[in-house]
Order: sequence, then C-alpha cells, then structure tokens
Amino acid sequence: MDDLFAPPAYAWQRLSPAYRSLRRLTTVLVAPVVFSVPALVLGLAFGLWWVSLALWGVAAVIVVVRWSLVERTWRSWGYVEREDDLYITHGVAFRSLVAVPYGRMQLVEVASGPLERAFGLATVSLKTASPETNATIPGLPPEEAARLRDRLTELGEAHASGL
Repeated sequence: MDDLFAPPAYAWQRLSPAYRSLRRLTTVLVAPVVFSVPALVLGLAFGLWWVSLALWGVAAVIVVVRWSLVERTWRSWGYVEREDDLYITHGVAFRSLVAVPYGRMQLVEVASGPLERAFGLATVSLKTASPETNATIPGLPPEEAARLRDRLTELGEAHASGL
C-alpha cells in the first residue's frame, strides 16, 4: 500500500514552516470559540452547568488532538513539478496523491486570507475541467506561490497547445 503513495524519483517540495504556526493558532482559537457560546448559554441561561463542562471538555480534546497532529500534517504535504504533470500529496489518516497533467489545467489561482497574510503565506489552487480535482497547495511563501503560479500557467499553456 505504501507504494501507492511513494514519492516519484524527484525531490518533494515542502510547505513553509510558518504553516505549522498558522495551524497551531487556528487550533487554539477555533474550537474554544465555537464551543464557548453554546457552553455559556447552556450553563448560564438554562443552568445546565454539566452540559457546559462537557462542551468545554470536548473543545479541550479537539485542541489536544489537533495540536498533536499539526507536525505530522505539515510533514505530509508536498508537491513535485514533473515534466508533464504536478504531483500533490497530503494526509495523515486519509492519504491523498493527486497528479494533475499540465495540459488539463484551466486555471491557477493564488489566495491569501488575513491570517495567511499575517504569517506570510499563500495558497495555490489548480482548476481543471473535472470538478473532482482537489489540487490545492497551502502554506507557501508568497514568492514561491507567485513562481509556482507563473510556472504552472506557462506549462499549462505549452502543453494545452499540443492538444
């Protein structure tokens, strides 16, 4: 089974280390914020303090589990620019390897939300004719995202003209 996700004979490019910090920040912020409102409402308004404590416990478990997986998740991401296609791999429990032929690319998109910009990161997404294509590379430095965008656009045009 490991051969299915084995890297090709190329060096995998990895995400920026700042991506780990971004994931840790969102881990610490999201679960407590999402669970705090229902916990406070149930605890204070309805007197269901035990349900409120249970929700806080669930939030704590989510934070601990996600925090422990940040490093492995970061290490699982990689991409390889080959002659005719781009390989993208990621996943800890549910592994994925996507090969996108350059000639099938229709759009290369770069996005960066407020938190990503604060950490100096960007995300590159590839769109093909298939809606099933999930080719996204998060956690790239802006310079690498711009280089990859330009390179993939150039390769996509060169390979598409041969069709």
